[in-house]
Amino acid sequence: MSQTVSVPQGLPMERDAGPFDPPSEITRLREARPVSPMAFPDGHEGWLVTGYEAVRQVMADTRFSSRQDLGVIHVPFETPGMPGPAEPSPQMPGLFISMDPPDHTHLRRKLTGAFTVKRMKQLEEGIIAITEQQLDALAALTPPVDLVQEFTLPVPSLVICELLGVPYADRETFQSNSSRFMERDIALEDKIAVIGAMFGYLAELVTRKRAEPADDILSDLARDEDLTIEDLTGMAFLLLLAGHETTANMLALGTFALLEHPEQLAELRSNPALMPDAVEELMRYLSVADIFYRYATEELELDGETIPAGSTVVVSLLAANRDPQKFERPDSLDVHRKVRGQVAFGHGIHQCLGQQLARIEMRAGFDGLLRRLPALRLAVPAGEVRLRTNMNIYGVHELPVTWA
Repeated sequence: MSQTVSVPQGLPMERDAGPFDPPSEITRLREARPVSPMAFPDGHEGWLVTGYEAVRQVMADTRFSSRQDLGVIHVPFETPGMPGPAEPSPQMPGLFISMDPPDHTHLRRKLTGAFTVKRMKQLEEGIIAITEQQLDALAALTPPVDLVQEFTLPVPSLVICELLGVPYADRETFQSNSSRFMERDIALEDKIAVIGAMFGYLAELVTRKRAEPADDILSDLARDEDLTIEDLTGMAFLLLLAGHETTANMLALGTFALLEHPEQLAELRSNPALMPDAVEELMRYLSVADIFYRYATEELELDGETIPAGSTVVVSLLAANRDPQKFERPDSLDVHRKVRGQVAFGHGIHQCLGQQLARIEMRAGFDGLLRRLPALRLAVPAGEVRLRTNMNIYGVHELPVTWA
């Protein structure tokens, strides 16, 4: 049952409840009206979904479309250079995250074999080796150091480069471009330039893969004559972006959270067997990929609310993962928790394809840090850690740390 609450004017984004918690306005809305009307900056009247069950319903129902070419794009926060709503965006080949069935099904199926649990398990030894090598380099440095630059960003970048067949020597270019692409306040012309640069680089790469395939995922895709170079470029962009941005931010923010919860950190150090549960709990607790958009293709009922056709629907995975209707003591970090049903990887047909890879990287990363650097601690007060509140993937810009 919804309560009478004021309609939010744009998406609440201020992390006023602490670095690990949803904005207090989001929490208030979830408690009062889990499916709430929201006024968008361009005047559009859309919806914000924060309740666990309602979020799962939106993500599972393809009538809430992921396409950006069906109607006007309404962004729930102020965007430089966009005084009004953006025109429908043509579908970009290969970007199946912005497609509905059957197009989405056709392209995603091309990758399911590469990301099976069995295949990921076979890669685990190599991922652990990459993590240990990076830990060797980290331990050789004189603290304080920025853990983001020296560990949490290099590990997933090395893994995804090796997996896809992207030269690691090119990492600085794609890391800086992908980080710029993720900025919420990036001007439209700048975003177009960044996309152009990344697509140009990847088009050349997949063209070479098609001519001279190697033993990597992009080469496997390039062998498929059913896929055009444009398809391959879009798929490479999606895999490269998702493959390092989310995991890098989870490793950094997760380390920050553990350092700020010393009793949980001590539990994990004394019982490393808790690590798989701890990783699942950290994903629930932090949910760095939080906000997703859908477009109502017809009038729909959601949690007792009528969603008109053409409405933009914004879902918060973090709010859903903190819903007390689903999780007991949801705002507490508990490495002993047996998490079931967390939606940090999404839900439905768009659920993260690389989730098993991410879990392996996080288990290896957190385990290595705790084992190799038992005296790890923040090198600055927690309040001085710069948060990525201006980014589409949440985390920290830097994490200054030291150790004895």
